[in-house]
Amino acid sequence: MSVTTVNNITFKQVFLNNRVLLLKIAIHLLSFLPLLALYVLAFSDQLGADPVKEVIHFTGIGSFNILLISLALTPLAKKYRQGYLLQSRRLLGLYSFTYAMCHLLSFLAFEVQFDFALFVDEIIERPYITVGMVALLILFALALTSVNTLKRKMKKNWQRLHNGVYGAVLLIALHFLWSVKSEIIEPGIYAVITLFLISLRRDKIKRWFK
Repeated sequence: MSVTTVNNITFKQVFLNNRVLLLKIAIHLLSFLPLLALYVLAFSDQLGADPVKEVIHFTGIGSFNILLISLALTPLAKKYRQGYLLQSRRLLGLYSFTYAMCHLLSFLAFEVQFDFALFVDEIIERPYITVGMVALLILFALALTSVNTLKRKMKKNWQRLHNGVYGAVLLIALHFLWSVKSEIIEPGIYAVITLFLISLRRDKIKRWFK
């Protein structure tokens, strides 16, 4: 057996033994670094003519993307028998919530200047903000109960609560569709992806109504 073959076998074994750790490291890097770079560019005035719009859009679409990836992992893991992928869903969910919070905080800071009375008026008067806030509250509940201790204590109620992620992703898709004024191609594509991922759970969802 050649040295190259031995090295390849060793590398493959190391990867297999540490694939969950490596996957989580990749998630941290691919999620945190773009967010950090966004605010560095924003505060150094390098985001173009409308940095506020860029920050709010990037954080919102980032939260949506990460949530969709987390929902895609289960069917992918089942189809290709890669169960280790499921161990990264919690981390992805937490990053989706982190981006969503940055989305909200950026809106509060730049659009309403932390005028909470105005913010409440915006929630009441603008349906897309209303559904966005409901989705954020669901993500907050999921993030808050993501620790193993609460999962054990809540038992079956934990799974019932975390099924709320399907409602959250539908609300986010609606929030995105309503938030645009004319260009609906991008939010339309996201809505189709969302409905497709939900449809893969149709048997599970049907059982809820039996």
